[in-house]
Amino acid sequence: MSNSSIDDVEKDVGTKEFDVDEPHLTEQQEDLREAAEAPFTSHVDPISRESAGHGAPLAQVASEKLSVHNIKSVPNGGLRAWLQVLGSFFLFWNTWGIVNTFGIYQTYYETGILASSSASDISWIGSVQAFLLMLVGTVTGPIYDAGYVHHLLIGGSILSVFGQMMLSLCTKYWQVFLAQAVCMGIGAGCLFVPAVAMLSTYFSTKMATATGLAAAGSSLGGVVYPIVFYKLQPTIGFAWATRVLGFMMLVTLALSNSVMRVRVLPAGKRKFLDLTAFTEAPYVLFISGGCLAFMGLYAPFFYVQSYAIETKIANPDLAFYFLSIINAASTFGRIIPGYVGDKIGPLNMIIPCSLLTAVLCFCLISSRSVATVIVDIAFYGLFSGTLVSLPPTIFVHLTKNRAVIGTRMGMGFAIFSLGLLVGTPICGAILNATGSYTYVWIFSGVLTMAGTSLIAASRVAKGGFSLLKKV
Repeated sequence: MSNSSIDDVEKDVGTKEFDVDEPHLTEQQEDLREAAEAPFTSHVDPISRESAGHGAPLAQVASEKLSVHNIKSVPNGGLRAWLQVLGSFFLFWNTWGIVNTFGIYQTYYETGILASSSASDISWIGSVQAFLLMLVGTVTGPIYDAGYVHHLLIGGSILSVFGQMMLSLCTKYWQVFLAQAVCMGIGAGCLFVPAVAMLSTYFSTKMATATGLAAAGSSLGGVVYPIVFYKLQPTIGFAWATRVLGFMMLVTLALSNSVMRVRVLPAGKRKFLDLTAFTEAPYVLFISGGCLAFMGLYAPFFYVQSYAIETKIANPDLAFYFLSIINAASTFGRIIPGYVGDKIGPLNMIIPCSLLTAVLCFCLISSRSVATVIVDIAFYGLFSGTLVSLPPTIFVHLTKNRAVIGTRMGMGFAIFSLGLLVGTPICGAILNATGSYTYVWIFSGVLTMAGTSLIAASRVAKGGFSLLKKV
């Protein structure tokens, strides 16, 4: 055979090789192929390149750097993995737990050092704190990916404890705003991203369970901190009661800093934005629904104590425990739905829980006795907990490329933060204008229900109309 014929055959074979269409793979098949990848990133050995010559194939070798894309290498258990859950538990304890505690400050400020300020003005302190907690994640996400995880943990811990200690010295509104809203809000934002992102590198099949256990820290923090403050403030005063909380934060955050370890980071630098996410209907619908739901979610957390006291449903000593009841019930609402969500899908889990949250908010309108209020808020805490614990898992499920999970999570929480920012101050303005809590509960319930509708639309866009499909 002539050389030209051989060249033609080789050319023809090469053409056929590249003309063959790659078969379409289902999402499950894609996951299986991804799991089959080597747990380490591969590269061409430069020594082999030099010694192989022009005709010999180049050998690929495994580097020592774990691949963030590889699901097979995720531990999904073990001492080190569960220590990350413990560390994240106390990060949630001192981030969302502090936000969940603000209801006790709202009630105290209205009759204490900020008595001259309106309920709406006071609620801006708590809403800005929650807003910064989520918004700062859009900045700290790329910092986390760059490898400065412990810088975020240490910096966030210092800011949170410093803000709490400075709060003990405050006597004016602007001072309280700077210490509690700005300083502690930024500190919490630095801590929140590591709390969520680090778990996604240690767990895949048990992601919702691990996140739920960690997120339970926000509920338990919201139980313990109000009780400590309420019991100590009459005896040792506002300043020292606040400092005691600061010392508790210092100890628990020190524990998180000591046990949390980075397992793997994305290979390249992460962009602040992934605009392709806004072309995907499930993602857009979910973040829109989450924004509306968070706008209505925290009204009972901020106002149920004042509601019970002003309407004379309960005396102040009993009404104080209402916030702790919500947070205690929310502990189960973060762990149990997380476990079930791993079995049936996180979107399938969050939709009914969010719907029941809206219904229970409407039920507060007709709750006129201690018993009915306690039952209502207990179930409210139980079902509302899913709106905090499940979104990180849902963002993972809505993102095919694991390298941009952090980016999309940060973008989503930034949108959620807008709802947190304006929701409770609007409730305060409604209360100031009408003098009735009925309209506050209606506002909260309608927004939560509207958010649930959009989240349900996201589930349909992602998994179709089949109720049996795990999404």
